[in-house]
Amino acid sequence: MGFPEKLLTICVLVLSVVNCSAQDIPEVSSDNIHLRGSLTNSKLVFEQSGKGHVACIGGSITQMNGYRPMVSAFLEQRFPDTEFEFTNAGISSTCSVTGAHRLTRDVLSKGNVDLLFIEFAVNDDQDAGHDMTHAVRGMEGLLAQARRHNPKADIIVTHFANQSMMNSIRRGETPIPIVAHNRVCEHYQISTIDLCAELVQLIDDEKTTWDLYGGVHPKPYGNAICTAMIRKLLDRGWDKNVDKMVVHPTPEKLMDDGSYVWGQLADPVAAKYDEHWKVSVPDWTDIPGGFRQQFAGLQLLHGETVQSEFKYTFEGTSLGAYVLAGPDAGILEVHVDGSETRHTVNLFHRHSRGLHYPRTVMLAEGLKAGRHTITVRIDSSRDAQSRGSAVRILNFATNAKR
Repeated sequence: MGFPEKLLTICVLVLSVVNCSAQDIPEVSSDNIHLRGSLTNSKLVFEQSGKGHVACIGGSITQMNGYRPMVSAFLEQRFPDTEFEFTNAGISSTCSVTGAHRLTRDVLSKGNVDLLFIEFAVNDDQDAGHDMTHAVRGMEGLLAQARRHNPKADIIVTHFANQSMMNSIRRGETPIPIVAHNRVCEHYQISTIDLCAELVQLIDDEKTTWDLYGGVHPKPYGNAICTAMIRKLLDRGWDKNVDKMVVHPTPEKLMDDGSYVWGQLADPVAAKYDEHWKVSVPDWTDIPGGFRQQFAGLQLLHGETVQSEFKYTFEGTSLGAYVLAGPDAGILEVHVDGSETRHTVNLFHRHSRGLHYPRTVMLAEGLKAGRHTITVRIDSSRDAQSRGSAVRILNFATNAKR
């Protein structure tokens, strides 16, 4: 395999593992770096105020010590006199729909964000399996909320890679999440890093390999490639002599009226439930299946008795449930506003077989703005792979204008 003579040396920071080690990576092209609008506001804040808030939201690729601490190290090196606050809002397995509903809790509640990085393409593809509609609604929910919270915030969306998405690109197709996210980013004039397409190009030109890159959760080498692309985008966006911050334009119309642009997570304690339900911390030591410690000690609305029910009244146009779906995950029967019409929602996920898997399922969408009541029963049917009928709700996901 041939490797390029020109190599870019990146100092790779892997938090709590090693201090710093040099990795040689292939030079990244400009083909898959898309500067839209302006990125100069963040530079001005970092240079003039001496402070900066940088946040990253996404799935496990963000939560892990990968591109995120590398970009943080680059910013601290670029602006040595600036005191940075870095927010890690990565939660493994979560998609853009969950992200749109938890953005306020995990990012915006911590104050103005000057530079926001978003990463959800892989999880929208391989975990959530979103169609175009929900990938748009999730990403638009994230971008619209961030813009409303701070119209001067700079935002970068990165499309990471899996082999399925890469093979689609090789066939001349663009994976649904990347198409959806790019459409929203065009609409809001948000800059993007198409790492997935760049990686296809590098591998097919025999400049690197999938094994070297590290897979879906990249090795330091792979995260250094992403960091090099981000640095290249920022260098281009910051290569302007400006002395005044701008208000980023906000589209007059939403791409999708059903987008989660007012997404919030609500405490499930407000639900009205029968004697078969509890709001408490489940006894995880007595429940089969893997469990992530970040959810330990949290109170959930939980039950497992078939035909038991709860009701929940909410404001807005849609309602979801942010659940932990384990090996015993059940199926919900859902009625909206007392209607006899019912639909079912299967909580079990293919990753539920060995893990209490965090996911957001939509219970009702396309509602008229206003007050609604949803009635949920545990259905007698069961996924063929599930061992039970359990329902464990971390939060309700609401979408009401405030």
